[in-house]
Amino acid sequence: MSDLPRVALVREALDPDKLARAVARPDAGAVVTFVGVTRDHHDGRRVRHLAYEAHEPLALRAMQELAAAARAQFGIAEAAVWHRLGRLEIGEASVAIAVSAAHRAAAFDACRWLIDNLKTGVPIFKHEHYADGGEPAWVGPDGKPVVF
Repeated sequence: MSDLPRVALVREALDPDKLARAVARPDAGAVVTFVGVTRDHHDGRRVRHLAYEAHEPLALRAMQELAAAARAQFGIAEAAVWHRLGRLEIGEASVAIAVSAAHRAAAFDACRWLIDNLKTGVPIFKHEHYADGGEPAWVGPDGKPVVF
């Protein structure tokens, strides 16, 4: 087993292969990964780049709780969830999840459950900067605009 953290907020490029190796175990016949990348549009507007920010202690705690819940609910061997913070260009990986399990079905189910719940329940916000030069907008975990 790897000594890499199972949940992390990072400011450097994500390495999904490293994350997959971190969850690999001899009793796990399946390792499933998901990589979310920044796209060039949101809600009908072209995105030039974005920046992620988080309330780090709360976000890490929520991510740890999600990983523990996935292990319990799906009977997986291990889960790792890493999310980028800071400025990201279009096409850069913003989130990486790796799940290992004895069988593929549980690994796929847990991986999908993790990204779905990460997107809606972890206090990570993105600040989108648009190609049209309009005012940048904050977007919450649920994908909806945030007004401060």
